[in-house]
Amino acid sequence: MSLAPSSGKAVARSLLFVPGHQAARFDKACQSGADAVVLDLEDAVPPDRKEDARAQVGQWLAARRVGTEPHALVAVRINAADTPWHAADRSLCAGAGVEALMLPKAEDAAVLRAIATVLPAVALWPLVETARGIARLDEIASAPGVQRLVFGTIDFQADLDIEGDGQELLFFRSRIVLASRLAGLQSPVDGVSTAIDDPARIEADALHARRMGFGGKLCIHPKQVAVVNRGFSPTLAQVDWARRVIDADAASGGAPVTVDGKMVDRPVVLKAQAVLRAAMTGRPQTP
Repeated sequence: MSLAPSSGKAVARSLLFVPGHQAARFDKACQSGADAVVLDLEDAVPPDRKEDARAQVGQWLAARRVGTEPHALVAVRINAADTPWHAADRSLCAGAGVEALMLPKAEDAAVLRAIATVLPAVALWPLVETARGIARLDEIASAPGVQRLVFGTIDFQADLDIEGDGQELLFFRSRIVLASRLAGLQSPVDGVSTAIDDPARIEADALHARRMGFGGKLCIHPKQVAVVNRGFSPTLAQVDWARRVIDADAASGGAPVTVDGKMVDRPVVLKAQAVLRAAMTGRPQTP
């Protein structure tokens, strides 16, 4: 992907984690409305269930390849490179119909290059959740195969002993958005909201991330999916504004024009076009 104007390709707004050792939930997750389902072999799986989880994920992926087609993009979060499960997890993703691989504790572009070498057709989603990961953002974002950065906010707060998920993480969120843009990646994914039964809080978190330039958010429960999707989709008012901008620009014949008392120039038209594309697909678009 490049920095050229819109490719028109939709990106996932909601990325729902499912524990890898609970295969009964996989199909339900794919039908939850989430744009992407992340089969989790890492944090959601206790050490004594790692091999079982890998087996369950592998069996489900094999069955899916022969006819079970879910309604979501399917990714796998493998274990970190410094764990004893990493190599086997990575091997599972080779030829298994996995569309994306999420690498936790992403700190070393060399690890990403090694994965891209053996899995050239799989999109890589580095999960940046440590101080070292933030310090090496540009290298990580530029590694081959990387499609999208993901911010692991909870682990990151623990690593830096930060209390709070708001302005305390403003600098780091902005760095991830900037690195993504400079590398020509899809808009990054923000971390989870720990609230499950508080739609107002989840929506506020999603809208905050969207205003900062993120294109999606991690979800830890199906209840969060619809709220997150809504937070990253254009509102009716935004769609109405976009249509009026496009109409006014088309009717102007190249002459200066205003909408709602504000000048319409090329960047405004591009923004309006992106809003309308998102409204048609239900998802934000790549830049």
